[in-house]
Amino acid sequence: MSLEGKHLTIREWSEEDRPREKMLQKGAVALSDAELLAILIASGNRNESAVDVAKRILAACHHNLNELARKSVRDLTREFKGIGDAKALSIVASLELGKRRNTRDAVVRPKITSSANLQSVFEPLLIDLLHEEFWVAYMDNGNNVMEVRKLTQGGMQHTVVDVPMLLKNALERSSVCVAVAHNHPSGQNFPSREDEKVTQRIKSGCEAVGIRLLDHIIIARGNYYSFCDEGKL
Repeated sequence: MSLEGKHLTIREWSEEDRPREKMLQKGAVALSDAELLAILIASGNRNESAVDVAKRILAACHHNLNELARKSVRDLTREFKGIGDAKALSIVASLELGKRRNTRDAVVRPKITSSANLQSVFEPLLIDLLHEEFWVAYMDNGNNVMEVRKLTQGGMQHTVVDVPMLLKNALERSSVCVAVAHNHPSGQNFPSREDEKVTQRIKSGCEAVGIRLLDHIIIARGNYYSFCDEGKL
């Protein structure tokens, strides 16, 4: 049988083109998203190499790793032929590790000078969620982040914000100012009337105890909305 029209397995590729060997020789940075994903998948099927499977998965996610990260183990096994529990678990676990790394990096960012700084702090925590969560950054008088903490969690549409708890936590940490954020799983990057009401409640509560509300941002799948930038604080 001629090689023309024959499906080549990764073992039949030249060594420098095999994802694992390529990573050993050139480092992870030299690999494409599909090649990195192929290493996690480890093996393909009768008709596809691991790289082919990885390319198919990425294409279905519009080559967007954030979209892939929103898929559960069940989603992956159901939607992609050749992906069983073990491979799906590897994919989900690796993306979660990446998310946690970004989260750790975000938490130690020392100073907030703009809404873009806040986006970089909160987005890794919120961008992949399919439900709403409300988070708070507690800062000192130099706008240096001391702690980032989840306050409440809700459903697909909204979450109830515990303003007294937010203020209690801020006072316990001797926080001079705070910034808050929540996500819109729908991707809508402008506030609802309820979002505006909650923002005013938080602002009033902060003013009552001598704490400054720096901003409230809404994370919406790659975009964000800042109440401060829009002159609503």
